[in-house]
Amino acid sequence: MLVPAAAGILDTRVFQHVLLAGPIVKLVLLLLIVFSIVSWAIIFLKFKLFNGIERHQASFVKSFAEGKSLSVLFDEAEKSERTPLTEVFRTGYQELTRIQRGRGPEAAPAGRVGPFPMDNIERAMRKAANEEVALMETYLPFLATTGSATPFIGLFGTVWGIMNAFSGIAASGSATLATVAPGIAEALIATAAGLVAAIPSVMAYNYFVNRVRTIAMRIDSFTIEFVNFLERNIDKV
Repeated sequence: MLVPAAAGILDTRVFQHVLLAGPIVKLVLLLLIVFSIVSWAIIFLKFKLFNGIERHQASFVKSFAEGKSLSVLFDEAEKSERTPLTEVFRTGYQELTRIQRGRGPEAAPAGRVGPFPMDNIERAMRKAANEEVALMETYLPFLATTGSATPFIGLFGTVWGIMNAFSGIAASGSATLATVAPGIAEALIATAAGLVAAIPSVMAYNYFVNRVRTIAMRIDSFTIEFVNFLERNIDKV
């Protein structure tokens, strides 16, 4: 029973310290709250995004491994949920279609059209992959900024609060613990708030960057497999 009571007193005192804080410290706390709210919103959105990407890409890769025709895979990519891998495939298939149209019987006499330009397809797919990676990384820099900046913002609030506390001590002429403690506690709340905002953001940023890297590697592997498939079966496509 003593622990809940102590926790309740601590929570009440913390809230009181926030209410009694100076305008600068309150502004710092408000800024940290905004950073924290936006960061958590990004974290939830990215969790939903990456879980959806992994689920739908796994289904598409399975269809590709089963040896379905490219036209059927293209129809599946058009109808299914948009993912980076399906977008890269769509880009490669569309480039393949454009090349085939340009290499029709009317493109050159006696069908002499030269070697099939596989490099064009690979370049188009890699360009699409880079664009998809950039889309997945959207808003991640905000998490990095939050993780690196909020501890210093909180430290600024702490320094400012301690300066005010010492100014109050000088004005009152008393330096007892009862006089110093409230001002110091008020100031340290800003540092705690900065860490509360920074720690989840740093962890989430590192986690999402790793997931982006993993998806990008899978896209690269798929691009290689797709080009190899075309080289083996270009006469049948």
